[in-house]
Amino acid sequence: MISSPSSRLELVEPPAWARPAPRVDIVIPVYNEQAGLEASVRRLHDFLNSELPFAWRIVIADNASTDATLAIARGLAFELPHTTVLHLDAKGRGRALRTAWTASDADVLCYMDVDLSTDLRALLPLVSALVSGHSQLAIGTRLAPGARVRRGPKRELISRTYNRLLTLTLRARFSDAQCGFKAITAQAARELLPEIQDQGWFFDTELLVLAQRRGLRIHEVAVDWADDPDSRVDIVSTALTDLRGVARLRFATPLTRFLAIGVLSTVAYALLYLLLRGPLGAAGANALALALTAVANTQANRRFTFAIRGRAGLVRQHAAGALVYLLALGLTGGALSLLQRLDPHPPQLLEVIVLVSASILATVTRYAALRTWVFARGPGMPRALESPPSF
Repeated sequence: MISSPSSRLELVEPPAWARPAPRVDIVIPVYNEQAGLEASVRRLHDFLNSELPFAWRIVIADNASTDATLAIARGLAFELPHTTVLHLDAKGRGRALRTAWTASDADVLCYMDVDLSTDLRALLPLVSALVSGHSQLAIGTRLAPGARVRRGPKRELISRTYNRLLTLTLRARFSDAQCGFKAITAQAARELLPEIQDQGWFFDTELLVLAQRRGLRIHEVAVDWADDPDSRVDIVSTALTDLRGVARLRFATPLTRFLAIGVLSTVAYALLYLLLRGPLGAAGANALALALTAVANTQANRRFTFAIRGRAGLVRQHAAGALVYLLALGLTGGALSLLQRLDPHPPQLLEVIVLVSASILATVTRYAALRTWVFARGPGMPRALESPPSF
C-alpha cells in the first residue's frame, strides 16, 4: 500500500539575504525655506548615498510656501535621484507628515527638520530599531544620557519643562517629544494616523502619546543636536497650542471622560434631590433624581466616553442602563433607610452627604457595568476601548 503524502504546508522563512530590502522614506516638511533647502537636501542626499544600507527616498513636503521653496524643491527632485516633492495648499507640519506618510509605500517612514539640526549619524540607529522588528516607533532625544546638545538656556528650559509636564499629566514614558527626528513603521502609522487630530507642531506629541496608550514600543536614540539660530518657530504660540493639546489628551481617555460625566451627574443628582425633597419626600426625591440623572448619564457616556453614535443598540443600552439604575437605587435607598433608622429626622445636608457617598460607590459599579456589559465592544465600538485607559 502506498501512503499518500501529507497535505500540510510548511511556510519557511526566507534567509535574510533573500528578503527584499526595506524601503525608507525620509520626509522633510518645509515652509518658506528657500534660503537653506538646497544645501540641506544635497547634504542629506550625499549622506544617504554613502551611509544608509537600505532603499531610500527623500520626500520634500512643501506646506503652502509663498517664496521660492517649491520651485527649488522641484529642481532638486528633477536633478537628484530618489527625491520627490509633495505640495500642500495648507500649512502645518502635522498635516504634511500625515499626507506624506499616508501616501507612502515605504516600510519605514521618517521625518527630520530641514535645518538638519540632528547629526545624521543617528539615522541608521533610528531606522534599524524598526527594521529589526524591535520597536514600532523610534525617536531622537536630546534629553537622554549620551546626547550632546548645543542650544541656549531659554530653549533648554522650555524643552525640559514641556517634557516634564508630559510626564506629570500624561504619564509619558518617552523623554523628548518635540525633537524633529523620528521614524515609524508603516503598519504603526496606518494604525495611529487616523486617531491624530493635530495638524501642526503638537502632532509629534499626540503621535507618541497614542502609541504609548496602544502599547507600541518606542525606541529612543540619544542624538547630537545643534540649535538653529535662524529658527522662526513662534515659541509662545507653539507653547500655548501644545498646552491645549496636552489638556485635550489628558481628558481623551474613556475613564477620564467617565469621571467628568460622573461628577456632573452627582452634582445634578444632589441639586435635584434638594429640589424634590419637599414635595416627594426623601425616598421619592431620591428615586426620581436618580432616574433623571441615570438616563442623562447613560446617554452622555454613550456619546462621549464610549464614542457610540447613531441609533443602533440605543434601546438595548438604555434598558441595560435602567438595570444599572436599579442597582444604584438599591445602594442609595439602603443608605437612606439606614440613616433614618439611626435618626428619624436627619438634617437634609446629612441626607445629601450620605446619598452622594452611596452614589459614588454606585459609580464604581456603574463604570464596570457600562464597560463590560452595557457598552461592550460591538461593530461600532472604537478599538481604543478594548484595553484599559493609560494614565
